[in-house]
Amino acid sequence: MKVFDLYAAYYDLLYRDKDYAAETMYVRRLLEAANVSGGSILELGCGTGGHAVELVRDGFNVTGIDFSGHMIEGARRRADALSSNIAKRVDFQYGDVRNYRGSTTYSAVVSLFHVMSYQTGNDDQDQAFATARAHLDGGGVFLFDFWYGPAVLSDRPRHVVKEVSDDRIGVRRETTPVLHVNQNCVEVRFDVQITSSIDGRCERLLEAHMMRYLFLPEIEERLNRCGFRLASSSKWMSNESLSERSWYGCVVAVAK
Repeated sequence: MKVFDLYAAYYDLLYRDKDYAAETMYVRRLLEAANVSGGSILELGCGTGGHAVELVRDGFNVTGIDFSGHMIEGARRRADALSSNIAKRVDFQYGDVRNYRGSTTYSAVVSLFHVMSYQTGNDDQDQAFATARAHLDGGGVFLFDFWYGPAVLSDRPRHVVKEVSDDRIGVRRETTPVLHVNQNCVEVRFDVQITSSIDGRCERLLEAHMMRYLFLPEIEERLNRCGFRLASSSKWMSNESLSERSWYGCVVAVAK
């Protein structure tokens, strides 16, 4: 089973405290500032559909793609719980953000929860940006968040333990980061123990996610090369400018 398929098994439990509604409101405000107040959205790396469902509730039509079939299954289950008039405006498909090509263009392309930082190579980054551009007409908006390099290097990633549970399972995740400065990447190693709340059975999963931290000059150069202009950048969930304290950044770009 692929790493992301394992991850999907406990993803929603680990991030049940994630405020998708507030994050979607923030995204909507940035889109409105870029003259996108409705229409259709392509989400690159939709996960289990938390943001997509909120965007649909806000009046958008959304197509979400993800590289994990298990994530897509979770997203479809989330959509099935919606009223029929809302559910019909969201569609989830399997796809790789580096080479997905749909048959239509959208008002905006969004990529959230650091999907762009999962594109660790230069070619991966170029291909993902090209996917966004291929699904936008001139004036369309590309919005994404990412790990911001100056903050990662000044406030180094730390060892963290997180424990969560529900009526089915308990999860203990130990996170050990390894910095690869010559690759502009952090290898995030997860040691996960899942315990059944019913019979006490345990399963252990070892995972490693490589994450690339990005800098504004390289982002702007790559956007220009792929047919975008950088419209704005900010600290994620804030109007503040990026700084060495902004681990998570957000960029809005406009298709030329």
